[in-house]
Amino acid sequence: MAPLHRWVWKNPRRRALNLLRFAEVEADGGRDLVRAAELTADPLLRRSFLIHAADEQRHADLFRQRGLELLRTTAARPGEAASAEWMAPGERGIDDVRVEPARKGELLAFLHLSEKAAARHFAAYAQALASDPQTRAVFQAVMRDETFHMKYTDGQLRRLAPDPGALLWRARLSRLWKAYLRLAGALAEVIASVILTLQFYLLLPAFALAAKRQARRTPDGWSVIAPDRNGRLDRQY
Repeated sequence: MAPLHRWVWKNPRRRALNLLRFAEVEADGGRDLVRAAELTADPLLRRSFLIHAADEQRHADLFRQRGLELLRTTAARPGEAASAEWMAPGERGIDDVRVEPARKGELLAFLHLSEKAAARHFAAYAQALASDPQTRAVFQAVMRDETFHMKYTDGQLRRLAPDPGALLWRARLSRLWKAYLRLAGALAEVIASVILTLQFYLLLPAFALAAKRQARRTPDGWSVIAPDRNGRLDRQY
């Protein structure tokens, strides 16, 4: 995946857009964690959630600051590639977190896998950004926190859940299903773009040619209508 990551992060503007998207995900995850802390009755878990939420907000600030710096130094180009969101997922799972008091174990399993995936992704992105040491430093700083989050969620899950293995497998299946939906959505977007492009270049010219031929056959000015159609105008039919 290293060549793909280098391609995704090579474009400075796409890099900036990805960082701003990461900032939104981290900030949204921080808000969900604050809500989770409000709903839990376990004091140790509540403290951990609040620390985690503060870290997510700090990550959002780091990503947003660096993304805006890159945007100020780059300009949009016509036909430029999009942010390649499905190829640079970041901490994808945390934006789908379900905060419910009765699902404390499922929440911890979901967070653990999300943080584990984020640490892996951010490490790969940092390696791909050798030409941008400032952005690379941001990922390295965030990656250290993600590693801590991965460890504390695993510890809390084993402390509070009677069967942590089953919860982790359920969370893996949930993440796999969501990954399939994201891939299917990206594929559908590509197929729709191809179909619309073919319609534009193949079908519209045929309709335009038929319209021109019909226009040549239609005389200019007023046309005489048949007497039986020239009825009174004070009735509907």
